[in-house]
Amino acid sequence: MKIGILNCAICTEPGEYSFEKSSLEDVKKLLKENDFVSAIGHQSTAEVLTELIGIDIPMNRIQFSQKLGQTAIVFRLLGRIPEGKILSRKEIEEIGYEFCTLTRKD
Repeated sequence: MKIGILNCAICTEPGEYSFEKSSLEDVKKLLKENDFVSAIGHQSTAEVLTELIGIDIPMNRIQFSQKLGQTAIVFRLLGRIPEGKILSRKEIEEIGYEFCTLTRKD
């Protein structure tokens, strides 16, 4: 099953999930060892992820539906942004971020 890449923590299907912080090194390893599908909807976010992870993470505005047992990497901003605001790469860095894994358990 492909690893999902999301720019927010969202439960796309009913069920039980585990949501845990993850290091950049763990994210790199997971994505280098597995196929993945990007659901990153903004170009600036895709560019930051590509640089951080060292793998091309394309912008891909899709409806992601997490399957049972599937893991997703969540790129989570550490601040709230104004509605409709498209952040630049510099603004993303200024706000700060963390990585988490979201796994659908049931």
